[in-house]
Amino acid sequence: MRDIYHDMSKFKVKEILLVSNLYDAFSINKEGRFSEIMLYDYGKLNLTSLPRITGVYSTEETLEQLEQKNIDMVVVTVGFNKQRPLKIIKKIKERYPDLPIFILLNNTHHIKFLEQQKDILGYDKIFVWDGESRIFFAMIKYLEDKMNAENDSKLASVRMILVVEDNPIYYSNYLNKLYRIIFKQTNKIIEEVKMDKLYKVLKLRARPKILLATNYEEALELFQKYKDNIFVMITDVQFPKNGKIEPDTGFQLIDEVRKQKSNLPIIVLSSDQKQRRVANEKCLTFIDKNDENLYQELIEQVTQKIGFGDFLFRNNKGEVIDKASTLKEFEEALKRIPQESIDFHAKKDDFSLWLMARSEIQLAKILEAKKAHHFKDIEEIRSYILKMLKAYRDEKPQGKVVPWEDTDCSNDKNIFLLSEGAYGGKGRGLAFINSLLHKTELASHLKGLKIKMPKTAIIGADEFDRFIEENNLQNLKDLNLSDEEINKRFLKARLSNELVKKLDELIDCFKKPLAVRSSGLFEDSLTQPFAGIFETYIIPNNHHDKNRRLQQLIDAIKLVFASTYSNVAVNYSRALDHKLGDEKMSVVIQELVGREHNGYYYPHISGVAQSYNYYPFAAMKPRDGFAVIAIGLGSYVVEGERAYRFAPKYPKIQLNSLQDQIKQSQSYFYAVDMKHPDINLLNGPYSAIKKVDIYDAIPHGTLTHLVSSYDFNNDVMYPGVDENGVLVTNFASVLQNEYIPLPEMIQDVLDNLKQAFDTPVEIEFAVDLTPDEDGDATFYILQVKPLLMPSEDYTFKPEELDKENLILYAEKSMGNGVINNIKDIIFVKNDRFDKTKTIEMAQEIENLNSKFQHTNYILIGPGRWGTRDRFIGIPVNWTQISKAKVIVETSLEGYPLDASSGSHFFHNLTTMNIAYFSVFLDKNPEAINYDLLNSADVVEETEYFKHVRFKKPVKVIIDGKKRRGAILRHPEENKK
Repeated sequence: MRDIYHDMSKFKVKEILLVSNLYDAFSINKEGRFSEIMLYDYGKLNLTSLPRITGVYSTEETLEQLEQKNIDMVVVTVGFNKQRPLKIIKKIKERYPDLPIFILLNNTHHIKFLEQQKDILGYDKIFVWDGESRIFFAMIKYLEDKMNAENDSKLASVRMILVVEDNPIYYSNYLNKLYRIIFKQTNKIIEEVKMDKLYKVLKLRARPKILLATNYEEALELFQKYKDNIFVMITDVQFPKNGKIEPDTGFQLIDEVRKQKSNLPIIVLSSDQKQRRVANEKCLTFIDKNDENLYQELIEQVTQKIGFGDFLFRNNKGEVIDKASTLKEFEEALKRIPQESIDFHAKKDDFSLWLMARSEIQLAKILEAKKAHHFKDIEEIRSYILKMLKAYRDEKPQGKVVPWEDTDCSNDKNIFLLSEGAYGGKGRGLAFINSLLHKTELASHLKGLKIKMPKTAIIGADEFDRFIEENNLQNLKDLNLSDEEINKRFLKARLSNELVKKLDELIDCFKKPLAVRSSGLFEDSLTQPFAGIFETYIIPNNHHDKNRRLQQLIDAIKLVFASTYSNVAVNYSRALDHKLGDEKMSVVIQELVGREHNGYYYPHISGVAQSYNYYPFAAMKPRDGFAVIAIGLGSYVVEGERAYRFAPKYPKIQLNSLQDQIKQSQSYFYAVDMKHPDINLLNGPYSAIKKVDIYDAIPHGTLTHLVSSYDFNNDVMYPGVDENGVLVTNFASVLQNEYIPLPEMIQDVLDNLKQAFDTPVEIEFAVDLTPDEDGDATFYILQVKPLLMPSEDYTFKPEELDKENLILYAEKSMGNGVINNIKDIIFVKNDRFDKTKTIEMAQEIENLNSKFQHTNYILIGPGRWGTRDRFIGIPVNWTQISKAKVIVETSLEGYPLDASSGSHFFHNLTTMNIAYFSVFLDKNPEAINYDLLNSADVVEETEYFKHVRFKKPVKVIIDGKKRRGAILRHPEENKK
C-alpha cells in the first residue's frame, strides 16, 4: 500500500515566482504575514515541501529568474497599473507557454477587464486576495491537484470534488475554505491512526482532490474524465456555456451529469432565491450565496457528503442510533447495530464513502464494488463487511512497531509501542527479529513447527526520562540507599497518566502471565556488557480484580526502572567507568509462552542458542553453534543451571555415559505460581516463580516428549514417562526421534540471524508442543543479541611450552592473543572448597575484587562461575568479579565441570574480551601447577581463597583457532 502513496502526488509546487510591485509585495508579506502563516500552515498540516517564493518587479527580472530557476508557478499581482503586469504575462507566455500563471487581485473592479483579456494573455486563473495570505495555499494546492489528478485517479481511485463557479471572488473563497477543511479532517483521521510520521505524510496524498471549472464545457469534460472519482459536485446556476451566460446552465449540467451518475451528491449555490424551488424539485441541496453563513453552511454540507467526521449509524427514519470515530469502533458497532441500519446505509454506499474519506482506499473500493442487491439478506451484508475488515486488517503491514492507539489487540504480528523513545537493547533486537520474521520465509520449510514471537509491547525510554525527572529521582543514586529503599521510593512515584491508560487497556489484551523485562540502552549491545544487570519481573496476571492486575504491572515497570539505580548496576557502571546518568531504561512487556497445568504455568521447553560454540567437542566446530534447553521457564537456562546442552547440527551426539546423564539431569524447573495471584514484588523479581520437582509434572502430561525413563533392572533408558523408572531430562523424542524439527529450526534461525547481524548471535527461545489449529508445535523467539566473535590469529604449540614455568594449560579456552600485564592470581583453596558454602565464597571474592582499582587478576575456581545454582558453581554476579581479566573453571573430584551456559554471563564475557579457560582436572590432574601458584607472594588469604602476586607479570596465551590456552610464570621469577 505504501508504494501507491509513494507514487501519488508527484507534482509539487516548489518554486513560485511572484511578480509584484513593491507595495503589493509589502502588503502580502507584512500585512498578510505571508512567511509566518505559510510556515505554520505547512507544519500544522503535516506538509513537508514548503515552496520557495522569489519576488520580482520588472520584465527583465522576471525573465532572468525564469532562466535561472525551475519555476513551477507564476503569480502576478495586478494593482492600479494594469498594463505593466499584463505585458509581463504576455512575455512569459511567449517564452514558456506551458508555465501556469495565476493573476492575484486585491481590486475586484479589474475582474471583468481581465476576463476579457484571458484568450489574449493565456493566463490560467484569476484569484482574489482579501488580505489573507492563505489564498496562496489554495492556489498551490489547486495547481497540484490539477496536475496530479489523472495519475492519482488511476493509481488509487482518489475522490474528487468538482467545483463549477465562474466568479473568482466566490471560487477563491470556496477553494480556500474547502482545502482547509479537507486537510484538517484528513489530519485528524491520520492522528487517530497514529502511524509513523513518514506514513502520515504519504497518506495525506490520498486526500480528496479539488477540480475547478469556470464554464459548462470545462465542467462536463472534467466530469466525463473523472466521473468514477467525483463524489461531490458544487455548482453555480449561471455561468458560461458556448461563451454565453445562460440563466440555468447549472441545471443543464446537473441533468447531463445525472444521466451518467444518478446518485452523485450535488450542492447548488445561487444568489437567486428562485433557484431554490428548482433545486428542491430535483432533490438537490441548495445554499443561498447571500446567506451570511454561506461558507460555514457549505463546509457543513461538504463534510457530510465527503464522509468526514464520525460515522453516524441511522435507523430507517434517519435517526442516529450509534456512532464510530475510528475504524476499530466502526467494526465493533457493525456487530451490534440492527439490520435496518445496515440496510439504510448499504443502499446509499455510505460505508465505502466513509472509508474512502479516511484514505482506506483498498477497503473502500472492495465495498463499493458490492451493492446491497448483490446479497440475499442483511445479515449477509453484515458478515461480508466484517469479513472484509478483518481481511484488510490482516493484510496491513506486519512485523512493525506500531503505536498502541493503532492496535488491533488480536494481531500479534506487530510489536506495540506504548511510549516514544529508544527501544533499548532487548527492544531493538525484538523489533528487528519481528521485522525479519514477516519479511522473510524464515524456517517456513520446516514441517510441524511454526515460528513466531509472543505478544510484545515496548515502553520507549522517554517514559523513563519523564518518570525520573517529574518524580525528582535524579539524585537518588548519590544517597547510598539500600536496594530495598530505592525500590520503595520508585514504587511511590507515578507513571504518566497516558501510559497508565494504555496499560489499563493492555491487560485486557494480554491475557497470559507477563514478563516485564528491562531493556537498557546498553543492555545486550555489541560493545556494552550490561546483560543480566537489570531486572525482569514476572507477574501471573490472573487476579480476579483487574485493578490489582494493573497495579502489579505498574509496580513491575517501576521496579525495572529502579534496577538502573540498584547497587549492582551503580557499582557495575563505576567498574566500567560509565557515567551513571548515561544508561536509560526502556521496558519490554511480553506474554509468557506456555500453558497452565494444575496451577503452574510454563512452556514445554525454554532455551538459549548461540551461533558460535566456545566449547566444541567430537566432530563439532566452533562455528556450528550450540543450544542449551530445559523444561519450564527460561530463567533456569540463562542463569546457568544444569540444563541440556547439544549442537543443533549434531543433535544425536551424546558423549556422557548413561550414569553421567542420570547424575547431571535436570531435576526441577521453574513455573509461574498461578495459585497465588496476590504477589509482593518487593520480595524480588521471582516473587511469582515456583520451583517444581520434575516428578510433580507427571500429572500435567507435559513430560512425554521431554524425558526418558531409566530402567535399573535392565540398565536401559526408554523415551517417555515410566513411573517405575528414574526420569532423565534428555529430550530424546525431540532430539533423537525427531518428534519436531527443533534442531533444524534453531540452526536455520541462527544462520539467518548471523547473516543479518554480520556477527555471531545468541537467541533465547521457548517451545510450546501443544498442537495449534494445523497440528503444529510453536517455536517462539524471545530475544536476540549480537556476540563479539573472538579472533583466531594467534597460535602456539603445546609441546613447545616451557614446562618448568607452566602454571596452567587448558584444552578448552575462549579468547585469542597474549596478555602479559597481570601479576595477581586469586584461586580457590581446593582443600577448603565446600559446595554448600558457595554463597559465602561469592561474598569473599566480591571483597577481594573490590580492592583492585587499576589492575586486573586471574580467577581460578571449581564449577560454573556465574551460575544461579549454588551447588554446581560459585553464584557470583558480574560486578563481584568485574576486575578479573582471565577466568578459569576447573573440575574437582565428585564435582565435574560442565562449561558455563548462562546467557548473561557469556554475553558479558565476550563483550569485555575476557579470557576464559576450562580445565578438567579429573582428566588431567597436572593441568594446574598449584606448587607454582603457592610459590608466589601471598597478598591475602581468606577462608576459601588465596590471593598471590608474582614479582613479574605472568604470560597468558590463547590460541583462538585451536581453542586452547596456557598461563606461564615469567622465566626470571624462579631466580628470586
